[in-house]
Amino acid sequence: MTALTPLRNIPQGNIFRKGDVFVLFGELFGRGYANGLINEARNAGMTIIGITVGRRDENNVLRALTDEELATAEANLGGRIINVPLMAGFDLDAPTGELTPTDLIADMTLKGWQDDKLDWAHIEKCRAVGVNRFKDSVAQVMGELEGMIADGSNVFFAHTMAGGIPKVKVFLAIANRIYKGRGDRFMSTRALLDSDLGKLILMNFDEVTANTFQYLIEGSAAIRNRLEATGGQIRYTAYGYHGTEILLDGEYQWQTYTSYTQGQAKMRLERVAEAAWAQGIKATVYNCPEIRTNSSDIFVGVELSLFPLLIALKKEGGGAWADEQWQACRDLLEEGTSLEDLLQKIDAYNANDVMKSFRNYPAWPMDNSAELANLMIGTSEEITQMHKDRKSLVTDLLSALVLEGTGPLMFHETSNPAAPVLWLNHDIIAKQLNSLHG
Repeated sequence: MTALTPLRNIPQGNIFRKGDVFVLFGELFGRGYANGLINEARNAGMTIIGITVGRRDENNVLRALTDEELATAEANLGGRIINVPLMAGFDLDAPTGELTPTDLIADMTLKGWQDDKLDWAHIEKCRAVGVNRFKDSVAQVMGELEGMIADGSNVFFAHTMAGGIPKVKVFLAIANRIYKGRGDRFMSTRALLDSDLGKLILMNFDEVTANTFQYLIEGSAAIRNRLEATGGQIRYTAYGYHGTEILLDGEYQWQTYTSYTQGQAKMRLERVAEAAWAQGIKATVYNCPEIRTNSSDIFVGVELSLFPLLIALKKEGGGAWADEQWQACRDLLEEGTSLEDLLQKIDAYNANDVMKSFRNYPAWPMDNSAELANLMIGTSEEITQMHKDRKSLVTDLLSALVLEGTGPLMFHETSNPAAPVLWLNHDIIAKQLNSLHG
């Protein structure tokens, strides 16, 4: 278990300058943490280079972007994209002419999936095909990068890959029960993880979320050696999640969203950074707070940890700007509903014995429970109903603030990182935001 190592002070360093290169190792889609780093790199005058995960054709064959798709992706990134498909995971890979893991589970049903068994020897062959494909593509990408990075430059590699859920109908039904189900519709996380389907998903999580960071570090060794030999420096970052310290009873305490089924893969990601660090490679995983993104919205209740950030803004020296954020949140609520009432509901939620039982750092990630689902999902729905518009929530505003705070924290800390794994908790996020706006 990684030691809990929070970043407590706003970092001031910056080795990156005009002409240095920022490489986004993962395609930019919609709202998410990567936007904050890209903004910092752009402000520093860095050259921005991205990659693509590619697209699947009608036969699920992986392909590069079309000219039109490439132009759209480059406009979204604000930089050049190397058009070599870097789709992570092995759920759609197989030896030629054989079934992919997705094919094997496509006919699973909600009635029988827990008893269905997989051919693990075949799954391993598919995994090997997927890993070799990905590593070969990394080699192509690095070959192109070689000609785009001058001797003596500093390079910032930002790994953003995560996920790995196979696209099959049965999992949508299972996910709705695990992450959104209460009462008769509740399903235990353990039921999934103990099944062959769950074990396959965990393997794919490892490949997408963690092992790709290792492949990036290994694949860029030649670039790293050349730059270091000519006076440049190279840094690697990745986005983790391992709970967050938020204000509870007037002090910052660790808590977590449950059930976080990618937790094992995120800890594997931490170990990749620790192993690289031991070899003198500056690779850092930043464990970031819970926010609402396109991918996190499946996890009902993940947003509840955001609300105490409002109190942290004031605790960490917030003035008029912090008051403005409170007012902006008030403006989103129904007439007759106060922000104080909402925060009181969050306090009661966090003080509940059920929630307290899940604040167990050494046991992370814990399985969910029916009691937790009732409390968490019920509280989430009650708070959502306190808003004027379900599509314009306080948690959208707070998520944007967290993204704004994490960008400069990660960018500047990465110049001289203190450890291979760091937590960005609500205290440092609030300090950074107040510093930006105070």
